Amino acid sequence: MEQVDKTLSSKETSDENLMLQYQQGEQAAFEILYRRYKDVLYRYFLKHCSDRSQSEELYQEVWIKLINSAARYKPKAKFKTYLFTIAHNTLVDFYRKAKPSQIIEFEEAEMTEEFTNNSTPLAMPEDEFTLKQKTNLFIQTLEALPADQKEAAILHFEQEMSVQEIAEITQVKTETAKSRLRYAKNKLKAAILD
Repeated sequence: MEQVDKTLSSKETSDENLMLQYQQGEQAAFEILYRRYKDVLYRYFLKHCSDRSQSEELYQEVWIKLINSAARYKPKAKFKTYLFTIAHNTLVDFYRKAKPSQIIEFEEAEMTEEFTNNSTPLAMPEDEFTLKQKTNLFIQTLEALPADQKEAAILHFEQEMSVQEIAEITQVKTETAKSRLRYAKNKLKAAILD
């Protein structure tokens, strides 16, 4: 069994092959997929939900749906696209059931922390102040985007997905996904440059 785990955990083993192996009953393949995607999938829900417990619930729901649909899995697209399609549809179902007070928003604290941690330290207090202002403006602009543009921006910037993958996940035409992402980028860029 140890040899199988070493072979499976190889970075050369594609996600699609791992999912097919899991489909055939190889539990270690699922564990590897879970380790590869647990953080990015959880962050995806944190970016959409203001409530951590709701994020965790949606996150777990996606993994359960993936397990339950394993027998029907066919590698028509990248596994990541398949997984985030499930996540997107789970989020859409949540939107439909949500009360207006539960509508999904970004957590300012997490976004601010992420942008601050990813930026290089600045020596001048004025520069730090400017960075915080721009970060807050970026967050406010991102929160104000229409839901479809916000979704495209998150998938592109956070999950590093292409326009084609965004289109597949959100179940729209490629041109529609490209348009949504372009509008989002333009609004975010304008907010930061002003």
